[in-house]
Amino acid sequence: MNITNEVYYTIIIPIFNEEETLWELWNQLKLVLDSLEGDSEVIFVNDGSIDQSLTILKTLSEQYKEIKIISLSRNFGHQCALSAGIDHARGRCAILMDGDLQDSPQAIFDFVEKWKDGYEVVYAIRRKRKENWIKRLGFVTFYRILNVLSGFTLPLDAGIFSLIDQKVVLALRNMPERNKYLTGLRAYAGFKQTGILVERGPRYRGEPRVTPVKLVKLAFDGILSFSVVPLRIATLLGFISAGFSLILGLIGLYSKWVLGQEFLSWSFGLTTTFFMGGVQLIFLGIIGEYIGRIYEEIKQRPYYIVDQIIECCQNQIKP
Repeated sequence: MNITNEVYYTIIIPIFNEEETLWELWNQLKLVLDSLEGDSEVIFVNDGSIDQSLTILKTLSEQYKEIKIISLSRNFGHQCALSAGIDHARGRCAILMDGDLQDSPQAIFDFVEKWKDGYEVVYAIRRKRKENWIKRLGFVTFYRILNVLSGFTLPLDAGIFSLIDQKVVLALRNMPERNKYLTGLRAYAGFKQTGILVERGPRYRGEPRVTPVKLVKLAFDGILSFSVVPLRIATLLGFISAGFSLILGLIGLYSKWVLGQEFLSWSFGLTTTFFMGGVQLIFLGIIGEYIGRIYEEIKQRPYYIVDQIIECCQNQIKP
């Protein structure tokens, strides 16, 4: 998909079962679009919704020429849906946001102002998150662990809500890995970046679409995609364990042959065995995660499959 200078702003929103939110989302977004200078397009990526989301999007597209719908053949996941929108973006910049209205469309004005000042990536730094304390603690911990483990600086508490210049859009398209963590890839791309504080509100309606299991997978994707430190930790612990075992062995021999005493009781030996076995299984699992990602890359399956594209009040277009 070529980028054209006729469109200034491309807003990319992945949608999965958001029938209760779509009308309000569009009403708020339309107010923003009407105030922006230059033409805009809004790409809604229907990520295999099973409610009336696609029907509502089609209704909106019949009334507003700015709307473009990319409907995927099934649910591929949040990062895949965002990638589909990035691949089809035509604007001089792209704005990535979720469809649950936790991030207010009004923040787009601040993004655009920074972009016009010369910044090529403007990301939202979330403050006053409205999720439960366990989820907030998980996000805070994850961002800081990833920042320590990765080989470059990642902005803290910055999610997907952001504006990226067309140069960054092209850079992201040229990163073909299958297990993507777009927030990390956005930082990896470099260019001139800045953050703005954005208050993150509660969902407009309904329950969160991203389950704890999906959040854990995303955390693994982020850490394993940008760091080999877990493998190095496994090696370091291996040396430490080997050294500890050697010391225990020497103490045991000294106790038996010099002092005439038994050093290791059966309970101590059993506890040590189970501990070492657990450590080995943990790091076998980490190694397995890396191997699994290599396997995914080798297969070269498409990151997403488009079922239909609907735009500009036209009929359905099959890719």
